[in-house]
Amino acid sequence: MLQFMKCESNRKNAMLLQSGLTIFLAVIAVFSFANIAFAHAVAEGDKGYIQEIFGIQLIPFAYLGAKHMVTGYDHILFLFGVIFFLYRIKHIAIYVSLFAVGHSTTMIIGVLFDFGINSYLIDAIIGFSIVYKALDNLGAYQRWFGFQPNTKIATLVFGFFHGFGLASKIIDYEIAEDGLIPNLLAFNVGVEIGQILALSAILIAMGWWRRSSSFFKHAYNANVIMMTAGFVLIGYQLTGYFVS
Repeated sequence: MLQFMKCESNRKNAMLLQSGLTIFLAVIAVFSFANIAFAHAVAEGDKGYIQEIFGIQLIPFAYLGAKHMVTGYDHILFLFGVIFFLYRIKHIAIYVSLFAVGHSTTMIIGVLFDFGINSYLIDAIIGFSIVYKALDNLGAYQRWFGFQPNTKIATLVFGFFHGFGLASKIIDYEIAEDGLIPNLLAFNVGVEIGQILALSAILIAMGWWRRSSSFFKHAYNANVIMMTAGFVLIGYQLTGYFVS
């Protein structure tokens, strides 16, 4: 009887955890779609503040970087896909570092040389990165093409595109040239802090879910939801590109 109650309790906990993760993905998707209309603009309060300050302002720029990453649902969804089947901290660190190197490089280069890609197009590519990773997690490339693309190279390459997305947001701030490089580096540090915070929350949730028997049972559904969010993001951005 006690064994039955214990099994029943574990089953209920697994169901609750699975429901919680599904809600988590759904909430991210909903907020992503709700904010798509504002994806190419920065908050007016932040923009006004940045345009009024000059010189080295490390803390404000670090805060803006962390804020952008934590509220960047497209970045979070991609990170979620990257670490979905990674169990060891060493492997997670390698992939997250590749992503960080990628987006840091193109973000800094894009801002310093004022080189930006159309915001709609770059956000559509970021949406594609979510779709790509979801299909990768589902083993689609192995079945379709008979080989597995190098996931490390893919993470680095998509990191470059995410960096151009960050650069387009920074260029929108129209920040002063005075103190540009230190402020830009502070923004990048803030992005990494925000990434660590978001990743920590994801890892805690994933850690609990992986301990349950429902993980492999519902891993397919979770990646399908993520892929769907990526496709919708692509559609919205391409629509915005052609009608704007």
